[in-house]
Amino acid sequence: MFAVLSDPAIYEFENAPPVSEAWLRERFAKLETRTSQNGEEHWLNWVVRLPSGALAGYTQASVEKTGIAYIAYELESKYWRQGLGSCAVNAMLVELASEYGVHTFLAVLKARNFRSIALLKHLGFSDTTATKGAEVGAEPDELVMHKTRGSVANAA
Repeated sequence: MFAVLSDPAIYEFENAPPVSEAWLRERFAKLETRTSQNGEEHWLNWVVRLPSGALAGYTQASVEKTGIAYIAYELESKYWRQGLGSCAVNAMLVELASEYGVHTFLAVLKARNFRSIALLKHLGFSDTTATKGAEVGAEPDELVMHKTRGSVANAA
């Protein structure tokens, strides 16, 4: 995953590539606990693989006991605009709804991130109100998008 996540194009709008393989290994070890330190959230992560088995990115969710999940994803830029992101994120939404009882999906992203906005809208996400953005701690330059379980389509 280090090579995939070292793609500088991924970080056009926020964050930075991992500083080293050791740092990424430590980060993944923390995430593999699958729960927050206080036990209130499930931390779920999936790698995205091509049919060849090659790594392309990941999807992730922080699932609250209330049935709300915050989702995120990253794909290496050479796989953008091929439907892989939509397929991977939709598969995660189906899994979260069916196996974890998630009824509300939230994505917090930079308002300039036109690629992610398009992907999320394609999957049926809508913009939330400014009030909801404030409730979830969104920064002034961030957008919060949401989707409910009733609008999750099983891609299988």
